[in-house]
Amino acid sequence: MDTAKQILLRLIDEIPENQIHEVIDFIGYLKMKNERYMFKELEDASKSSMGFWDNDIDDEVWNNV
Repeated sequence: MDTAKQILLRLIDEIPENQIHEVIDFIGYLKMKNERYMFKELEDASKSSMGFWDNDIDDEVWNNV
């Protein structure tokens, strides 16, 4: 049984050379989409922790530093 990666590599071998740039563009798009998703998760996690620092006591202490 072929793995998905083996099937993909076989398809890439069969595609005409003049269409390879489209495959490269699409793979680049998928990578960018994944990186954007990971950044969004990191951004959401950092926002949820901001509430910890947003309080009058810490604000007063840091205003005097």
